[in-house]
Amino acid sequence: MYKIVADSSTDVDKAFLERFPVTLVPFKLYLDGKEYVDDSNLDVEQFVSDMKLIVNTPKSACPSPNDFLEHFEGEEDEIYVVTISSKLSGTYNSAALAKNIYETDHPGEKFIHIFDSLGAAAGETLVARKIHEFKGLGLSKEALVERVTDFIANMRVLFISESLNNLIKNGRISKFKGLIATTLNILPIMGADGKGEIQLVEKVRNSNKAYTRLIEIIVDELKVNGRDIVSITHVGNSERANQIEDGVKVVESVKEVINVKCAGLSSMYADRKGVIVAF
Repeated sequence: MYKIVADSSTDVDKAFLERFPVTLVPFKLYLDGKEYVDDSNLDVEQFVSDMKLIVNTPKSACPSPNDFLEHFEGEEDEIYVVTISSKLSGTYNSAALAKNIYETDHPGEKFIHIFDSLGAAAGETLVARKIHEFKGLGLSKEALVERVTDFIANMRVLFISESLNNLIKNGRISKFKGLIATTLNILPIMGADGKGEIQLVEKVRNSNKAYTRLIEIIVDELKVNGRDIVSITHVGNSERANQIEDGVKVVESVKEVINVKCAGLSSMYADRKGVIVAF
């Protein structure tokens, strides 16, 4: 038996979890000193509303090693952990320490592997989905780790947000990059650089053109790489998420589109009407 454990940057909904179980380990979020736990009890819409009223920069705290450790217990003999990019958070290190503690206390009892997604949000969702897919093919744990590691190395994560302020203020994007991306009424297309950090992909003048261009980029790349699943997560922006879903479905290789709302952490950083796409 196996289990997938992931931090709460992995955006999912009830329907997804029913098909592809994932145990989520929550971040803690802070708005003007008030703590929010990013779990299934969080009212994300209220959290986003509260975020608009704060004076100070919103903050987040990654799960501790003990938060991961408690989920390594149980009857499963294979545990696969998916984390937000190690360049964006200390979550990977927490999970790695939890793995070391468990294996010291229970040598040889379980196989535990931690995947650095090199992304976030929709990217983590897609990695969790692919682990289930590869397990369904009957791959050995060694072969699965190899396949998922290769998938991550070639995964694309792109996003559009009407505000990069929270990413800039928390140091996830340099102030210089952020200013370049957001000057002159530009709506930037941002993305993971393949090494776990955020980069500017393209600058577009307005919202309609930005989303049209984003879909063009995704479709062009899908036609080349033949990826069969696209993951979309969004901050209360179902109109644009659905537009992207419709746009990518025209690609013959695409057999499945995941389209869900962002949880708390992703909503904090994707911010105003943010939409993240991974494939």
